[in-house]
Amino acid sequence: MDKLIQADGQPNYGIFPAAPGLINYRDFDFRSPMGRRLGGVAKWRRFHQFQYFGLLGSELIGGCALANLSLVGVGFVYLFHPASGRMIERQFKLPLGLGTSFSQSPDAGICELRQGRNLLRLENRSDTGEKRLLVELDDGTRIDASFSEREPAFQPMCICTPTAVNGWVYAQKVAGVTCRGQVRSALGNFDLAEIGAFAHHDWSAGYMRPETNWNWACLSGLADGLRVGLNLSCGVNETSFTENCFWLDGELIKVDTVRFTFDRDQPLKTWSVASHDGQVELTFIGEGLHEERLNLGFIASNFKQVFGRFSGTLRPAGRTPVRIGSMWGFVEDQYVKW
Repeated sequence: MDKLIQADGQPNYGIFPAAPGLINYRDFDFRSPMGRRLGGVAKWRRFHQFQYFGLLGSELIGGCALANLSLVGVGFVYLFHPASGRMIERQFKLPLGLGTSFSQSPDAGICELRQGRNLLRLENRSDTGEKRLLVELDDGTRIDASFSEREPAFQPMCICTPTAVNGWVYAQKVAGVTCRGQVRSALGNFDLAEIGAFAHHDWSAGYMRPETNWNWACLSGLADGLRVGLNLSCGVNETSFTENCFWLDGELIKVDTVRFTFDRDQPLKTWSVASHDGQVELTFIGEGLHEERLNLGFIASNFKQVFGRFSGTLRPAGRTPVRIGSMWGFVEDQYVKW
């Protein structure tokens, strides 16, 4: 599929075997809830896009995100050292996205944020299937991490769902892939391949609900001799289709709707994550937290991303269950008004 939006101005919906070449949102026939056709300013204002790259390993946890929210560009990066409990993190907010640029091609192009001597850059290459994260901060922190969806072969989750009365969301998820590269920081220097790090990647864009919330879970690592990844959500991307799935050695296995049970006021305590079809039954205990709050009236966010360990069982239909024992991963609890 060359473009997500068809000639009639409507998106292709469903789960796709590969990413569209372009998320051509400007061609969308965007209407008000009452059916009035909306112009270029409304299309720009309501379109939101974000990309996330996560690192998971017993010696180092990390995350970096960039988001284009039209009226503001935001980014964050953090590193957590499990052995010492030490963490470094930075947040950036740029009015009108000045200092940011975003490609609308999920498998090609660059999304980046620059502020002073700080750079957050996510690069996707269609020729090699490579996803790369480059972070350079004014305190000397440097992250250069990458993985390929082709070595070995990996099947990403590519999905587009209708959202509310007049929107849609395209999402592309990867988890359970080995990661290579280097990290230099106040927490120490790390060779990601040597420490056995895994990666998670998320590329999402569209016309999301003006006020929304979601929970999300992801893990990546080795279990029962398999490379295992997991991507589950509740609250978004589940109208007609869901993005819920896990991967075994790169093979995508679809999962039904899921339920998150947790204490919103104490996010480091135990979470329960279970799917309706019985394929997923996991508990999660947090060891660290990245959180942000923003309330400007017209735009607001209450965001908690918790990193910690999952335990439990994955039960692919007709196959031997996979035991998950103390595997590193993430959960999220997020409210957004945009």
